[in-house]
Amino acid sequence: MPAPTTDTLPNSRTEPDGSAVVRVLSYNIRSMRDDEDALARVIHACAPDLVFVQEAPRFFRWRKHAARLAAKSGLVTLTGGATAAGPLLLCSLRVTAEETEDVLLPLTPGLHRRGFATAVVRIAGVRLGLLSCHLSLREGERYAQTGMALDRLAGWEAAGVRHAVVAGDINERPDGRSFRRLSAGLQDCWEVRPWGGEHTSTPADPHQRIDAVFATPGVEVLGCGVPLDLPGVTAPDLRAATDHLPVLAALRVPATAP
Repeated sequence: MPAPTTDTLPNSRTEPDGSAVVRVLSYNIRSMRDDEDALARVIHACAPDLVFVQEAPRFFRWRKHAARLAAKSGLVTLTGGATAAGPLLLCSLRVTAEETEDVLLPLTPGLHRRGFATAVVRIAGVRLGLLSCHLSLREGERYAQTGMALDRLAGWEAAGVRHAVVAGDINERPDGRSFRRLSAGLQDCWEVRPWGGEHTSTPADPHQRIDAVFATPGVEVLGCGVPLDLPGVTAPDLRAATDHLPVLAALRVPATAP
């Protein structure tokens, strides 16, 4: 793996050829049970086009809580939340939704229900599939869920959506079987072009990488990691916001052929 770059992470932009530089943020927000204002400040400072949320509020007035976080962060809700058992997608006004679907995964008795928040969107001349996930704590179930995520991407590709991003709380380190299954067919963006910090758990003692952004082949990774030194992101806010650190990536997505 190359050493983390110290370059400035590229801002969102549209290239002359119709391709798009897109900022993607993945963040486990622990149902907004911590410092909501700190959480919103971190998200806003990252200036994302797309936010892949895990552990969004799922119970009383959950839509209102999600909309409030989006508004505080300068974003809008795209899909997900309780209807996806926790994963949520937020986006900037740069994004146009083509389709959305919240997917509930098979329930294992005694375990938490899991799901995917999914969408196909357009950004400038780009068409992009999105999947936010929070995988199981049980190894066998987690491995099966990675297969379901990859099946969703295969379905998009068959329908002409050539580029996609999967991001979330994998609940496993990179040497685990499920993580390796994802990185075998997708680009683990931190491994491709590390930027910022590596470890996402826990904010008080970062020692493991269990959250990640993955992109399909053909997407150019310009940088990916925990935004420790990003202007506007402070260490106190990262510690106060939730029990995970966020992962921010800048991706250049090729223009979709007419």
